Amino acid sequence: MVERASRAGFNTLLVQVRGRGDAYYESRWEPSPASVLDQDLSFDPLALVIREAHLRGIGVHAWVNAHLVGGVGSLPTDPMHLVSARPDLLAVPRELARDLYDLDPQVPRFSEALLEYARQNPDRIEGVYTSPAHPEVKEHLYSVWMDLVESYELDGLHFDYIRYPNDDFDYSRGALERFRNWVIPRVSPTRLGELEAAANSDPLTYADSLPGPWEEFRRAQITELVERIYYGVKKRRPDLTVSAAVFPNFDDAFRFRFQDWKGWLEAGILDAVAPMAYTPENDTFEAQIQEAIEAAGRDRVWAGVGVYQNTFRGTIDKIRLALSLGTRGVVLFSYDWAVGEGEKLGYPGFLQRVAEEGFRRR
Repeated sequence: MVERASRAGFNTLLVQVRGRGDAYYESRWEPSPASVLDQDLSFDPLALVIREAHLRGIGVHAWVNAHLVGGVGSLPTDPMHLVSARPDLLAVPRELARDLYDLDPQVPRFSEALLEYARQNPDRIEGVYTSPAHPEVKEHLYSVWMDLVESYELDGLHFDYIRYPNDDFDYSRGALERFRNWVIPRVSPTRLGELEAAANSDPLTYADSLPGPWEEFRRAQITELVERIYYGVKKRRPDLTVSAAVFPNFDDAFRFRFQDWKGWLEAGILDAVAPMAYTPENDTFEAQIQEAIEAAGRDRVWAGVGVYQNTFRGTIDKIRLALSLGTRGVVLFSYDWAVGEGEKLGYPGFLQRVAEEGFRRR
């Protein structure tokens, strides 16, 4: 992989080191996936990539999925995995909130219900998520990031899934109780009395009755984690770049994912954004990247190109569009598709040809 990227002329690799609450590296906090456990005990995928990449002058950024911790296939079975060990830290959709509110999370039906919901709503959610409002989730993710910073000679770290799956989440008992405590000082005594009376029979009372503060609360949970991790990274390694994959439509990101990436950039708690402008349409791609540039400035935008949604020519077009707009870089998602399905579709040497025609001949 590194050699092929080097031959094609790429200067940075974003390598996924945390996929679904697991570790493709030597982690102090999370288990290795089966694909790593099947290798020699001394095998460290991240250390290998860093060594080989740095020998070729290529930077390596650790790509860390934040709140997505399980897919839709099956629940993790490793007792060390967060989903197995701490199901009380999982996010809950509104549809299941009342049914699960008084259910012990350690009862198998709790996690199974979340998995089944994800299976039935593939257009809404990718799998099982953690609760962004839970202090232990925040502490765990902070520890994961600091472990990477302190243990590896990385050039950067990259947030992904640093958001809620959608606005139907998180109605877990813990999140609802934390919202109640957070919002009580913000309501009048009369209103508080009404809410408390209603909450005796409906645990969703505060969230349903105060939609504005409920959105603000959820948005604050994501921003708080980004800020803490950013300063934690910079304290240890000021030279590291901290970036994030974000929804390109900011209104969607802000209102429905509680991902305030414009605010993060304005506050200086993120170095760069990679808008996931994964579309086959050139006009849509250009508009989304232009919006990001207007918000972040050209030097802090890496245009995300979804090669899996594009033909070879469509990929080239989008690279050239991004560069003509002045973005600092272009991120292709993803390597495995480009060298797998991309070549099967009749584009031998897909990666090499994309680099040559998209970058070198612009």
